[in-house]
Amino acid sequence: MATEIERKYLLASDGWRAEISQSTRIAQGYLSTEPGRTVRVRIKGAGGFLTIKGASLDGMSRAEFEYPVPLSDAEAMLALCPSVLDKTRHLVDAGNGLVWEIDEFHGENAGLIVAEIELPSVDAPMPQPGWLGAEVTGDKRYYNSQLTLKPYTQW
Repeated sequence: MATEIERKYLLASDGWRAEISQSTRIAQGYLSTEPGRTVRVRIKGAGGFLTIKGASLDGMSRAEFEYPVPLSDAEAMLALCPSVLDKTRHLVDAGNGLVWEIDEFHGENAGLIVAEIELPSVDAPMPQPGWLGAEVTGDKRYYNSQLTLKPYTQW
């Protein structure tokens, strides 16, 4: 089992765009969004993934299990989801082996762009680029699972 330690931010500017090293379109849906656990299916590029995430006690860390699945299985599971999240993930080097994952949402979540960074520990130092805006770590409205239930354009 891995523990995901992640912080999430809004963006103050588009300065990050000049630093993009890679961009990938992602489609994902949730087979379960019960309190305390989510079961996500994702198609990222040509790969399929099934991810189970536990509850977060501090809004920043939680148990995460992720497994590759055949693309055809991921497509079939995605069809079972009540709604599908569509986004482009841009990668930006954060230094010291860290990477900013900047998600630019489409469809019903168009206009929302968030930056996430996975850290090796809760108290790990974190880069503060000038384009970083307000922290929204722990704000459930910005959880991808919640964006499938109440999209950004409906706030």
